[in-house]
Amino acid sequence: MKGKYVNRSELVAAIAEKSDLAKSDVDKVLSSFHDVVAKALKDREKVTIPGFANFEAKARAARTGRNPRTGEAIKIPASHVVKISAGSKLKEAANKK
Repeated sequence: MKGKYVNRSELVAAIAEKSDLAKSDVDKVLSSFHDVVAKALKDREKVTIPGFANFEAKARAARTGRNPRTGEAIKIPASHVVKISAGSKLKEAANKK
């Protein structure tokens, strides 16, 4: 894994190497993880992986914004956003030097 970010294929390759699993199996697991978390968030459930992260859908109220180009007021409809908070072990790993 090189560079400033890791793309999906690099992530799959790194996990496959570390876990001695086939890349195709890791890719299926990653896809399944995405599907399960997405469904839980759609159902407004919170997903917690202790030490890693918490995923939660939060309601965002309708509000008035401004078009940055024209300055005109616009109505922004209510929506849901995904809030992801890092777990303690992930925070700890990010702060190691």
